[in-house]
Amino acid sequence: MPHAKFITKQNDTTPPIEVVLTDANGFPVNLTGATVVFNMRVQPGGAVKVSGSAATIVGTATNGRVRYNLTASDRDTADVYEGEFQVTFAGGEIQTFPANGYIIIDIQDDIA
Repeated sequence: MPHAKFITKQNDTTPPIEVVLTDANGFPVNLTGATVVFNMRVQPGGAVKVSGSAATIVGTATNGRVRYNLTASDRDTADVYEGEFQVTFAGGEIQTFPANGYIIIDIQDDIA
């Protein structure tokens, strides 16, 4: 999965973060029977803002597409964050995406 950058405004409740999880060869990960959570912390390696919040598998599980709907409280503090999706597969194996680096989430100040 290429490194994604997500830009939003403080206190907004849309859009969600939506990405396709891919394997080392760039193919979508099969999420059949899997559960997915989202984690986010202040960049670089700072305080955790979102921990283990449920994410949604979008469409068919074989397309690797996941979504996390950031809540107003997830976006209440303007800063730059690092995010990742953690998948627990049907057999109990756990894998975090992206494997290298993070999704960059830039929450910008509201003017008023």
